[in-house]
Amino acid sequence: MENLNDVKYILDSFLMIIMAVFVMWMAAGFAMLEAGLTRTKNNTVVLLKNIVLYSIAVIAYYFVGYNLMYGDGNSFIGSGFALSGISYDDHSLYADFFFQVVFVATAASVISGTVAERMKLIPFLIFVAILSAIIYPIQGHWTWGGSELGGLLSGFSDFAGSTIVHAVGGWAALAGVLLLGPRNGKYGKNGQVRAIYGSSMPLATLGTFILWMGWFGFNGGSQLAMGTKADIDGVALVVASTNMAAAVGAVTMAIITYVMNRRIDLTMVLNGALGGLVAVTAGPDNGMLAATIEGIVAAILIYVAVPMFDKLKIDDPVGALSVHLINGIWGTIAVAIFNPEVSMVAQIKGIVVIGLFVFVTSFVVWYALKLTIGIRVSDEVEYDGLDQHEAGIESYPEFAKNFR
Repeated sequence: MENLNDVKYILDSFLMIIMAVFVMWMAAGFAMLEAGLTRTKNNTVVLLKNIVLYSIAVIAYYFVGYNLMYGDGNSFIGSGFALSGISYDDHSLYADFFFQVVFVATAASVISGTVAERMKLIPFLIFVAILSAIIYPIQGHWTWGGSELGGLLSGFSDFAGSTIVHAVGGWAALAGVLLLGPRNGKYGKNGQVRAIYGSSMPLATLGTFILWMGWFGFNGGSQLAMGTKADIDGVALVVASTNMAAAVGAVTMAIITYVMNRRIDLTMVLNGALGGLVAVTAGPDNGMLAATIEGIVAAILIYVAVPMFDKLKIDDPVGALSVHLINGIWGTIAVAIFNPEVSMVAQIKGIVVIGLFVFVTSFVVWYALKLTIGIRVSDEVEYDGLDQHEAGIESYPEFAKNFR
């Protein structure tokens, strides 16, 4: 019997480790997607942001964040330092940490695309450190950490983080972009929206496929166990449902853009797939039919949300708010629609409480950064491109040289 327990311990820990590797690879997906959907003159800074934000998230979450999230489950905020005082009998602590930290980096990556092409590098990285060490772990303590905020969030269900990860990144990004303002030239004096085209559709498409693949680890690993037949069946269902939601989101968006414009918009199709993935994340265990409906609605919401944000002059170069915030909310609500055991009231309370906490705290941090070191580059830097001034290395120096 002891040997069987050891086998389950090994299998469950291995699931977390290998699925975390998949999710870590999503960092490359976010980097490629953001690089493809932004201009060449800013690509080096985009790549720099994505590798450094991942690294900062790992460090900040190890020393502070993990204990805030999983320490002392009965308190408002967890306690401890650098994994101290936490242990598990059924799986490895280090496997659990590795699996959780790649989720933190995902939330931070959402912000990167929203504020791209006009935010200073250093304040962005400072915010990532605070998000990873404090903001994300506190709301995570109320949910996955088990405290339930004194019962306020009792019954809230979010399987892999439509709200806890993706909408959190979206709320933090929204707070920042409201203080940052749009890119120069994005909106005309009369309210017209000017398209600012990305530099590489191949990179954006590659990034989407990497994210799609990584999402199998994101959702599949959130089963957290594969030591029994029921567990591995659960993992398989979650992965199949995740795949379905992305496929349906992409096809639905292709149909919508063709019907409305008589041409299929690649960037919208990419975001349709990603929106489906975000939406299904809260309840991938509800089955493939639910995932199909979630993917359809996700695409429709993105098609509506992208021009809505532009009308509000909220400039989001990669559409991250439409994908991660809007569909993070939709996916969390969908859990109560497709699972009668989950209360809609509990889901809405979770969305509102977490959203308010993350938006307000993020706004305060962004505002403090704006008042002290500033968060936006000068008009000259924005015109020249952030690569020259913030990184000193251009992504394609030979290409740029030919057009000077």
